[in-house]
Amino acid sequence: MVVTTANDVAFGDWSETRTCVVLGGRGFLGRTLVTRLLRLGGWIVRVADSSSHSLQLDPSSASDSLLSDALCSGQASFCHVDVRDTSQIIKVTKGADVVFYMEPTDLDTHDFCNCYMIIVQGAKNVINACRESKVRRLVYNSSADVVFDGSQDILNGDESFTCPGKFQDMLIDLKFQAEGLIRLANNIDGLLTCVLRPSNAFGPGDTQLVPLLVNLAKSGLAKFVAGSGENMSDFTYAENVAHAHICAAETLDSRIVSVAGKAFFITNLEPVMFWEFVSLILGGLGYQRPFIKVPTWMVSYILSLRQCINDKLRFRKYSVSPHYILQLASHTRTFDCSAAQKHLGYSPVVSLEDGVKSTIESFSHLAKDSSFMTYSNFNEQSKAEKLLGSGIVADVLLWRDEKRTFTCFLTLALVFYWFFLCGSTFMSSTAKLLLLVTVFLYGYGILSSNICGFTVERISSSCFEIPESAVKNSIRSMSYMWNRGARNIRLLAKGEDWGKFFKVVVFLYFAKLSLSYSLAVLIGIALVFAFTAFFVYEQYESEIDGIGEVLFYGIMESKGLLLRTLPASITSFLQNYNILHEEKAPAVVKEWE
Repeated sequence: MVVTTANDVAFGDWSETRTCVVLGGRGFLGRTLVTRLLRLGGWIVRVADSSSHSLQLDPSSASDSLLSDALCSGQASFCHVDVRDTSQIIKVTKGADVVFYMEPTDLDTHDFCNCYMIIVQGAKNVINACRESKVRRLVYNSSADVVFDGSQDILNGDESFTCPGKFQDMLIDLKFQAEGLIRLANNIDGLLTCVLRPSNAFGPGDTQLVPLLVNLAKSGLAKFVAGSGENMSDFTYAENVAHAHICAAETLDSRIVSVAGKAFFITNLEPVMFWEFVSLILGGLGYQRPFIKVPTWMVSYILSLRQCINDKLRFRKYSVSPHYILQLASHTRTFDCSAAQKHLGYSPVVSLEDGVKSTIESFSHLAKDSSFMTYSNFNEQSKAEKLLGSGIVADVLLWRDEKRTFTCFLTLALVFYWFFLCGSTFMSSTAKLLLLVTVFLYGYGILSSNICGFTVERISSSCFEIPESAVKNSIRSMSYMWNRGARNIRLLAKGEDWGKFFKVVVFLYFAKLSLSYSLAVLIGIALVFAFTAFFVYEQYESEIDGIGEVLFYGIMESKGLLLRTLPASITSFLQNYNILHEEKAPAVVKEWE
């Protein structure tokens, strides 16, 4: 949705065409700003970005089609600019009236040096380049996150709100430093600066919020609500952020003292419950809305464990700390936007409702019922589901249907209590259960076929019959297990398979340890394990597999180290034994067959 209002031109003289530079013009918010400037007219737009040396446009995208036409007409141009190189910035800002600085957000957080050079040093380079090029106005896109440390709620916070001294997220810390540099550079060599702090920007082309929610929904974690779920938040549609930047540039052009060197919060002026907003996005894309409330400390503990695993196994890290995302999702964060309304002439041009609709439409390819999602879900199957047979058992233990899973768990828990925790012996509990079943079946059988107009269906005798094929399969399975056990005993009796011997010894040892505990404890542990382990494994499959690989690698390294420290005679004996075992294995198999 594109809206053009008089607010965009409140301070400017449209008889002249002005030149602006959008640094980071191919990023999420940068693209939106470029599109709005081109639609307004009266601007020569220089799109500068470090993502690629050549401009790659998508013909199916309306914004890219507009940019393509502007490039052909000369209304726009593209230049590859690395903000770590001041000379490149000077080259693109020569002759420009205003610079909009939209720094990249998809940075690799494990490379602190690179993040610092792009965010903090990049801000210094942009300031120096603007001064060198005699640029009059610099508008920097910051974030409302620079006043949030995750320790307390913010209710209608304004620009006087004290910024924390310590941040949980490294990128926010660096952005806060960059913001300070931009504001301090105001009115030096004629450069006027302004900082905007949008809160939770979203919209078409979003690379963080919406993709994160979709990934959580695919993994089944989006059904959980961290905390009470009542916390409020301000969200800002991308078109409104772009509009605010243009308002700030126009206001700086009028040299209003109350704007230069200041920071302003930008919101949609429509605070909403955070989890209600998440529900709108996920529901619009066809995913299940969050409904299970869990304590924040529990989610924090799980994230800490996962982050520890990621650090050990060196998996790809997130551009934003998961702990910081949790803080955003469980705290109230609303901001007072009256200063931007009063001094910048800003007011939202797209409502929150319309913004959500446009965002959902732009991400329709990620919707649950799209052909792409259907194809992916049909072909991709988790290891846990394959292990459980992809049937009813898999659906129950992997929590595909929460009602069915909860019913099964409750039933098994009641059976467990009946046989092991009620104080009766196993045989007496079985007798009581059989007595209840007998009374129920007999009472059901003597009921009238019609009671008060309701028909009572009779239980078919086939329900109590066991198919002959099921009996044959059971006997065949028992025979196979008996023959397999007899084969293992024969191999042990020959005294040749040391590997088999050690496996049996280890198995019997653990069996002895298990039997040392009461049967009730073992069954209780198995019950809880079955309803949690497979679900957890499916959610963290790659991490758990990575731990397994690390353990296997460690065992193999320990084995190699042990062999290297053994005397040569023993090493030679083990090697000869392995060769002899490999030669005899086919003969043993043939003899068994």
